[in-house]
Amino acid sequence: MAQVGFIGLGNMGGGMARNILKAGHSLKVFDLNDQVVSEICAEGAVAATSATDAATDVDAVITMLPAGKHVKSVYLGDGGLIAVARSGTVMMDCSTIDVDSAREVVAAATDAGMRMVDAPVSGGVAAAAAGTLTFMVGGAEEAFAAAKPYLDDMGANIIHAGKAGSGQAAKICNNMMLGIQMISVAEAFVLAEKLGLEAEKLFNISSKASGQCWSLTSYCPVPGPVPTSPANNDYKAGFAAAMMLKDLRLAQEAASSAGAETPLGKMSRDLYEKFAAESADDMDFSGIINMLRD
Repeated sequence: MAQVGFIGLGNMGGGMARNILKAGHSLKVFDLNDQVVSEICAEGAVAATSATDAATDVDAVITMLPAGKHVKSVYLGDGGLIAVARSGTVMMDCSTIDVDSAREVVAAATDAGMRMVDAPVSGGVAAAAAGTLTFMVGGAEEAFAAAKPYLDDMGANIIHAGKAGSGQAAKICNNMMLGIQMISVAEAFVLAEKLGLEAEKLFNISSKASGQCWSLTSYCPVPGPVPTSPANNDYKAGFAAAMMLKDLRLAQEAASSAGAETPLGKMSRDLYEKFAAESADDMDFSGIINMLRD
């Protein structure tokens, strides 16, 4: 088994790190929140004194951080992970960040003799805890092969998307689709209510017709049809509205940089800007149906 450093034990990272432990690896962890560090150390991890300590004398490093600026700050420079890790260390950044930052960090790691991939995830908090995440991985073939055993410990679907940054590209494209689709499903259910059509009836029809999509069949935004959806738990976040907004912003930044026209992506970002400003921090993104209804 390997020595693994894990940096970032938030809602997603905590579950992911626990699956590294369950796989039998030795785990050294760091987070600015002392409580989450204490909790996982009670389960067998060892607390690192800093992010660089977590990356020192380990076989692999996994990071799960909020944004590109945090990833660059942690990895780059004289005091960054790349500078302190031993040559050949496998590095996996599982944060969702902008493509350009991902490519910059992977290039720096590769130049320093590391094997690094960008590997953002899909699946939410429950999948992180269950070890059933989907990883969209960008990087060289050799780096992907080195990272895959660790990603297998945390996920059910590990997909090599292509060169460095391709994992991030896949993630923001996927989540732009998701954001657009959730709005379309929510609008349809609101219209059905106005027309006197029961939600259960619309679900039974559309889930077997051309309106079928994941936002409908797995994450239905109205209570009832899908018992496990946040709609049946007062819209407590499986995937927070603020996180959806982050991904839609990243998609628009990428579209602008690439010269791509994404009018529905832009409209979805604008709607989630409004929804996130009005909603609680722990509100699920499917709760946008309530804003559309009102």
